[in-house]
Amino acid sequence: MESASHTISENVKNEQCQKERSGAEAELNMTAHRQNEIPEALQEVKSPSGGTTVEVIMEKLKAGNNVKEKQSNDDRLSLKRKLESEEKSAVRKELRLQEPESQPINMLLSHIPLKTLMEIEMKLVYADEEEVTYEFGGAQVPTSVPPKYPETISIDPLRTSEGHQPQMDKWLQVALKDASTCYKQKKYAVAAGQFRTALELCSKGAALGKPFEASPKDISSIASFIETKLVICYLKMRKPDLALNHSHRSIILNPAYFRNHLRQAAVFRSLERYSEAARSTMVADYVYWLSGGSEQNTSKLIKLYWQAMIEEAITRAESFSVMYTPFATKVKAEKIDKLKEAFTKKHPDYVEYIYTDPHGLHSLPQTASWSCPSPQSYLLTLGFKNKEVGKFLERMSSRKLPTFSEHKAPFSPLTKEEAGRHLETIGKRILPTMDFIRGTKLTETFCACSGVIEKLQHASLLGRLQRLKEQSQVINQAVAELATIPYLQDISQQDAELLQSLMADAMDTLEGRKSDKERVWNKIQKVGIIEDFLYQLEDSFLKTKKLRTARRQKMKMKRLQSEQPC
Repeated sequence: MESASHTISENVKNEQCQKERSGAEAELNMTAHRQNEIPEALQEVKSPSGGTTVEVIMEKLKAGNNVKEKQSNDDRLSLKRKLESEEKSAVRKELRLQEPESQPINMLLSHIPLKTLMEIEMKLVYADEEEVTYEFGGAQVPTSVPPKYPETISIDPLRTSEGHQPQMDKWLQVALKDASTCYKQKKYAVAAGQFRTALELCSKGAALGKPFEASPKDISSIASFIETKLVICYLKMRKPDLALNHSHRSIILNPAYFRNHLRQAAVFRSLERYSEAARSTMVADYVYWLSGGSEQNTSKLIKLYWQAMIEEAITRAESFSVMYTPFATKVKAEKIDKLKEAFTKKHPDYVEYIYTDPHGLHSLPQTASWSCPSPQSYLLTLGFKNKEVGKFLERMSSRKLPTFSEHKAPFSPLTKEEAGRHLETIGKRILPTMDFIRGTKLTETFCACSGVIEKLQHASLLGRLQRLKEQSQVINQAVAELATIPYLQDISQQDAELLQSLMADAMDTLEGRKSDKERVWNKIQKVGIIEDFLYQLEDSFLKTKKLRTARRQKMKMKRLQSEQPC
C-alpha cells in the first residue's frame, strides 16, 4: 500500500514538473516568434560551481595567468577552443550563406507580462529562500518534503570549488539561525538585522571555527552567502535601493555563481534600470553555461528574463531608437551606409545622428548559444534625436582607452559648476545609452576594462560634488564588473595589469584611503583630454597652413598676371 501511494505521488510530481517545463518553453517560443523572424536556437547548458574571491582573482592576475583556465571545467573549455579552431572557417562560410544582406530586424516588442517575470524570479532569484540558513554539520533536508521547484538547480553557494563545506564559527551559526527563524516568520527587517550582524562577525575575522587555517575562498564564500540573503530580505521589504550594494558585493566575492548576477538583475529591475538588468541577466546566462549548467529549462528562463529587460529598455527609451542586423563578416563602410539608409526609412524621427557600433558583436537572447563556436552576431544601430550624444559615442568608439569627459582645458581642474553640468550630461544622456549598448554586448574588443573605466570616471565626478552614497554604489558596481571580466573573455597581460590597478584603486577609494597619486581612471581621462587638445592643435595648424598656402598661390598668380605685358 505504501509503495503504491509512493508511486502515485512520484507520478504526480513528474506530471507537475513536465507541465511547468513545457509552460516555460511555450512562453519563450511564443515571445521569440513574436519578435519578427529571429530563429530560436537555445542550446543545452550546464550547472554552477563554487565561487572565488577578489584576492584569488588578484593573485591570478599577478601571475599573468588566465582565470578561465583555472576553473574546474578546464577539459570542457579546452575542447571548446579546439572545436572553435577546427570549425572556424566552416562555420563562417555557413553564417555567410545564412546572413541576409543588410536585412535589419525590426524589434516587435512582445511585452512579457509582469506575472511571468515574477514567476521566473521565484524560481531563480528566490530559489533557496526556504533554506535561508546553511545547514551546518551536514544536516539534511527531510526527504519527505518535495522541493518547491524540482526543475531548478539547488546548488549550495557555500560549497567551495574543492567540494568541501567550511566549518563556521559557532557565534556566526547562532546569528544565521536566528536570521533564518525571523525570515521564515516573514520578519524581514529583523532577519536583515541578524544578517548584518553575521556580516560584521565575518569582517572581524569570526567567519570560520579555525580562522588561522581558513582559506580566502572559504571566507569569501560565507560572506557572499550572507550578502545574497541581505539582497533577498531587502527585495522582500521592497527596498531595492538598500539591496543594491549588497548585490554588487555578492558578485565581488563570488563572480562565478550565476544566481548572484540574477539577483543583481532583479534589483536593477525593481529600480527600473532595465538596461543594466539586461546586462546582468546576460552575464548570468553565460556564467551558468561556463560553470557547467545542465538544466536547459533554467537557461531558457534566464533568456526569457533577459529578453524582457531588453524590451522594457527599448520601450522606455525616449532619446534614441534601435535596429539590430544579423551579420557574419567584417563591417565595411558601404554596409554601414546601407544600414543608415534602412534605419532612416524605419525610424524617421531619430535621424539627427545615426550611430552603428563598429566593434560590438551583439547577442540577442533568442539566438544566444554560448556553446556554439561562432554564435549568431548582430550589428546594433542607434538613431538619436540629439546629435551631441551620437557624436560623443562615435568619439569614444575610436579610442582604446575611453575618456569620459568633454573638458576642454587639460591642465586645469574642473570647477564644481563645470562638474555639475558635465555630470548632468553624462547621467541623463550618455550613461543610459552606453548601458543599453552593453545589455547585448558580452565582451569588449579593444580593452577588456572598457565600460568599467567610464563608470569610475563618473564616480570621480560624484565624489567631486560630495555625492558620496551614489559614488559608493557606482564604484561597487564597477568592482563587481571587474571581478567578472576574467570569466567573460581571455585577457592580455596588459589588460590584466590594468584590471588589477583599477580594482586596487577602487577598493582604496571605497575604504577612504587617500593617496598622493591620482587614481588610474583619472590618469586615463587626463591623457585622453591632452590627446584631444593636441589633435585640435594639429588640425588647427594644418587648416591654417592650407589657408596660407592657398593665399600665397593666389598672390603669386596676381603678380604673374600683373607682370605680363598688355
